[in-house]
Amino acid sequence: MDIRQLRYFIAIVEERSISAAARRLHISQPPLSQQLRAMEEELGAILLERNGKHMEVTDAGKTLYSYALQMDQLMQEAKMEVSEVENGINGQLTMGVNTFSVPDLPEILHQFQKQYPKVTYKIQQNESAHLCQLVRDRAVELAFIRLPLELDDFSVLHLYTEPFYWITSQKQKRSEHEVTLADTANERLLLPSTTGLGVHYSILEAYSRHDLHPHVVGECSDISLLMELVSTDFCSSIVPETLLHRHRRVSIHAYKISSSAGMSSPLGLIWLKNHRLSNTARNFIDLFKKEGRYLQHHAHKETD
Repeated sequence: MDIRQLRYFIAIVEERSISAAARRLHISQPPLSQQLRAMEEELGAILLERNGKHMEVTDAGKTLYSYALQMDQLMQEAKMEVSEVENGINGQLTMGVNTFSVPDLPEILHQFQKQYPKVTYKIQQNESAHLCQLVRDRAVELAFIRLPLELDDFSVLHLYTEPFYWITSQKQKRSEHEVTLADTANERLLLPSTTGLGVHYSILEAYSRHDLHPHVVGECSDISLLMELVSTDFCSSIVPETLLHRHRRVSIHAYKISSSAGMSSPLGLIWLKNHRLSNTARNFIDLFKKEGRYLQHHAHKETD
């Protein structure tokens, strides 16, 4: 039996007449009678009996009718859900988020949820290099990463670039609000880092470009711990602006590193090239572009 036969059977039961069911289904009566006989032969049971001008459902027929209604409903729901997934209305949004994250991401996700309330989410946090591998492995479709990284196999939506700050404890307070890289080179620096982190590379590359040899005492992949260590005067550090907003309650001083250092922290949204994205992911990318005001009015740039 197939769903078409079950729908024929439902019509016969509800119309109590093969001729009336045939009119409802817009088919001729003989093929409908043939389909009923085929179902009875397949099941080895009488499903309907004639009682005068009407057809009466047998006990076996009532059982099949109950299942037929359920299967027809499931088929309708399946068609609707498949259509919704195909159009991005339903489905799962899978993404990776860098340790430094996107400050406006909660607002954007809230807006996306309002437009697509049936979508579910899988969000993983990790460092940028690992997120790239998750996208390559198709564990997630999208990832927010800190640049620069090797991205030949990705499409990239360049979101914005933010400045770096040198942060110290309250004991190291200075009168100026801005410092040069040279000002920080002799200070004890504990840098934010895990293997492959774009921010760590950007910091060291800036020092190298200015022929400076910073006094780096180590690395720390736990940002909350790093901020606490700075606040206790164990060390100083250099971090992108986002971290200052996320840890504003930590007792530290922050000094913007002069633009002459050519030092900044670019953020990008990436996905795999030559791979068909789900429409859920496409809808999120489209919303991200459309809602650019959430990204502090920074201009977008997309590359393939």
